[in-house]
Amino acid sequence: MKQLDEFGIKIPQILLPKNIDVKTWSVIACDQYTQDKAYWKKAEETAGSKPSTLKLILPEVYLNSPDKNERIQKIRSTMNDYLNDGIFKEPEDCFIAIERKTAFGRTRKGLLAQIDLDTYEWKPFSKANIRATEATIVERIPPRMEIRKGAPLELPHIMLLVNDKEHKLVEGTLALVNNKEPLYSGELMNNGGTIKGWKVSSDEEIKYLTESVNHIAEQNTASDGSVFLFAVGDGNHSLATAKAVWEEHKKELISKGASENEIQNSRVKYALVEIVNLYDEGLTFEPIHRVIFNIDSRNLINTLAEKLNGNIKELSDKAELESAVKKSSADFGFTFVENNKQKYILLTTGIKDLAVAGLQPEIDDYLKSQKTAEIDYIHGSDEVLKLGERPDATGILLPPIAKDSFFETINGRGPLPRKSFSMGEADEKRFYLECRKLF
Repeated sequence: MKQLDEFGIKIPQILLPKNIDVKTWSVIACDQYTQDKAYWKKAEETAGSKPSTLKLILPEVYLNSPDKNERIQKIRSTMNDYLNDGIFKEPEDCFIAIERKTAFGRTRKGLLAQIDLDTYEWKPFSKANIRATEATIVERIPPRMEIRKGAPLELPHIMLLVNDKEHKLVEGTLALVNNKEPLYSGELMNNGGTIKGWKVSSDEEIKYLTESVNHIAEQNTASDGSVFLFAVGDGNHSLATAKAVWEEHKKELISKGASENEIQNSRVKYALVEIVNLYDEGLTFEPIHRVIFNIDSRNLINTLAEKLNGNIKELSDKAELESAVKKSSADFGFTFVENNKQKYILLTTGIKDLAVAGLQPEIDDYLKSQKTAEIDYIHGSDEVLKLGERPDATGILLPPIAKDSFFETINGRGPLPRKSFSMGEADEKRFYLECRKLF
């Protein structure tokens, strides 16, 4: 049986504040509400003068603000203050089993762990243990590197998915520990729901966790011997940034003559993540729909039907269209205005893996010849159907995300096209809570 570090998993050294008040300490991932400064102002009001992770992160709504550099310096200063002023308890060498109840009536389970960045790769067709699920936009990495480089603390909002139909790793580990006193428990701010976390550190617990990882690795080993252990569900650009910072730091260590032991044990080589089971009933996968403006709708649909070997069927109303798309994993719905009348078209295809992986490349190819066309990515079918009533718009409904083909698609096709899926609602995203020393 392999040990955890052979899979790139390591027990993290966790920092939690003394007398933790979850509601004021914990705040949502920085890449949420990127157009909504009011949300972040409300978070500031909730945190008040109390210690808070809000003061340790840069919400991306401020990523292009003129005072960004001052904000980053203030974050670094606050991190050092928290480390030096006794805000944190003594560090705990442990994994953390997590139970999150969201405001939408769902319960999601997780396992906080530390992963070796050398076992992760975002580039397409990687055979690494940890792989990206969506295309990585390289231009997004340097601005994020400015924030991570030299930061005294790391806070995780990255979520990794594990292909575990038997519910062994996350759910099984949680069942071992949830009769103990939790490390933290409380209500999250701004409609975030509630959260509890339990320490995972005993020999029995680590043995169970190790056996579970070995079992999952065996189930997810390809014929060439490569293991697809985890897929990045949320925070792909943050993880890509962490890897870029590590690769840069490793070069610096080597240039200074650092030993192999120093390199392998550098804190910068690792990143904190929350592992979530793909098959967790509390984890919803929502498709992100498309609306295209300023195109010939019929020509688009006919072109896609030809490219995807699909069949076109006209339906009577939007309810029938929405219902038909939701019942399938390979069909697409189109709504547009033609001759002053609303049209509802179902495109039935034989796509076997995730539908968006087949559709988006064909849309991209089509749009190359459409100089005035614009595409937008929309959460929620109601908004798509409403936009489709505009005379210049074509709404495209995507079918539900099929979990059974998720890992298989990424393994075969590489990362999915941009804006392929959303893991739950915005308020269900990961909240910052645990910390770890970094630089």
